[in-house]
Amino acid sequence: MQTLWMEGAGVDSPVVSVAWLAEHLNDPQVAIADCRFSLMQPELGRQQYEAGHIPGAHYFDLNQDLSSPVQRHGGRHPLPDPEAIAAKLSACGITSEGPSPTLIVAYDDSRFAFAARFWWLLRYLGHAQVVVLDGGFQAWQDAGYPVSTERPSAQPGVFVPRPRAEMLVSKQEVEARKDQPGVVLVDSREGDRYRGEREPIDPIAGHIPGAVNYPWQAVSDAQGCVLPVEEQRRRWAEVQPAQEIQVYCGSGVTACVNLLSLELAGLTGKLYAGSWSDWCSYLVLDAAAEE
Repeated sequence: MQTLWMEGAGVDSPVVSVAWLAEHLNDPQVAIADCRFSLMQPELGRQQYEAGHIPGAHYFDLNQDLSSPVQRHGGRHPLPDPEAIAAKLSACGITSEGPSPTLIVAYDDSRFAFAARFWWLLRYLGHAQVVVLDGGFQAWQDAGYPVSTERPSAQPGVFVPRPRAEMLVSKQEVEARKDQPGVVLVDSREGDRYRGEREPIDPIAGHIPGAVNYPWQAVSDAQGCVLPVEEQRRRWAEVQPAQEIQVYCGSGVTACVNLLSLELAGLTGKLYAGSWSDWCSYLVLDAAAEE
């Protein structure tokens, strides 16, 4: 697990407590990202942010900030343009350059579903100084810490994206390698979606042939608190010998929760960003061609 550095505070995990954040709330080297979102109600997250957020937090919208426009292929939440997200991060006072890069704490209220996307995305862009908040916004409120309705102002930062292509696998790479010895393909969706018993979003039910199912909700408890590292390691015990772990979900969002879990367990996974929604787009095309 990569050790993060921040002057005066040891951060040796990708997850921090609400007590830690409260202690560093006014630290100029710390930025906060509110990533609350609802797939069924896309405006809800921003409305929740306006109604009350952790003081100093900037809002990052899954559709507008953490994704790019949907195309014919690429899935329902394609990765954002690196320069576009870098401009937003810079405007929020986040700096990736120099001896003291900004440490960013991301939170949501969905058991890391969207905060983990932010966490993974920043690491993909070359910025390792990013963590998620254990328990999210609910844990912050339950602890009695302050909530604000003010939009923070920030001195612009300098965020330079340096995408790490090795953290991704394309559809073609999944197809070529998923059945090779030493490669494990992980489906992060709920079991009934994996088994094809239910599909509420995508046009085709089922999973990529050869994938094993590790639902993303198993990373945390019902309160949205991450399970202990020992449990994360036990969870991935059968996968641990793999030379390559490819991870997907419906659209490359909740798969990032499993990538967070792998990081906690001391393992590394690669994201198939288009995920099942991208895979489906080709199946639909093939079906149409046969008609």
